[in-house]
Amino acid sequence: MEQSPEVQSAAPKKQKQEETPLEAFASICGVLAIALFVLTFIFQNFAIPSGSMEKTLLIGDHVLVNRIALAPKTRWAKFIHYRDVSRGDIIVFFKPAIQPMDNGQHTYLVKRVIGIPGDHIHLVNGTVFVNGVAQHEPYAQVAQEFDAYRDDFPDVAPPMDSDVTAEWALDLPSHIQNGDLVVPKGYYFAMGDNRPLSLDSRYWGFVPRANIVGRPLMVYWSFKSTEADYGQTSLTARIGSIGHVVLHFFGDTRWGRTFHVFHAVK
Repeated sequence: MEQSPEVQSAAPKKQKQEETPLEAFASICGVLAIALFVLTFIFQNFAIPSGSMEKTLLIGDHVLVNRIALAPKTRWAKFIHYRDVSRGDIIVFFKPAIQPMDNGQHTYLVKRVIGIPGDHIHLVNGTVFVNGVAQHEPYAQVAQEFDAYRDDFPDVAPPMDSDVTAEWALDLPSHIQNGDLVVPKGYYFAMGDNRPLSLDSRYWGFVPRANIVGRPLMVYWSFKSTEADYGQTSLTARIGSIGHVVLHFFGDTRWGRTFHVFHAVK
């Protein structure tokens, strides 16, 4: 039934309220605060500077890391889904060291978890055995030349002129039982997928649980790069590197890797 003109004229008219500059500024600040919180406490981006995880991760991959899923559980945030670190997880962590930070900054690394607390680990000619079972690792790059310490770990003592840290060389024997390396409670054994070139737990020891930052979620951008590109320290070199990216953005971006998602280990 149609309303009469008198009733229609009596209905309140909706007035469009314009947002004041102060309200607009407050809205922008709110969005920025939320974005800053997300990027600081939930996600973090990292660039891959070396080939130790090839072909899983390439030099020049830019990854988004989930800082929440593998974080230690807290009483105040029981609604957040946490889980334990599992074998096969790719993790981002800061390198174990006697000093908490090197030159005032953490050295971040990315490797794959091979052993969890209580696991017995050894290698035979490059093949990883966990608790006596040879592991099927299609992602691992095989060495062309045999190295006794690296490929039969921990059967051979660290060579004096190797990349093994002095602290790990002293501590390593205390963790060996019947030829196996036993992962202690609260620690993890991690290795790079590019086994011949990766300096990992074989060379500097276990990863403390507290050092784990998170796990990669996805490659949001990948640009053809070399290790030398990430070793630049001078301002001139960095400016030149930025210029190179701008000039070759479309040609050297690995579009096929963009938005590549890493699935969690079940």
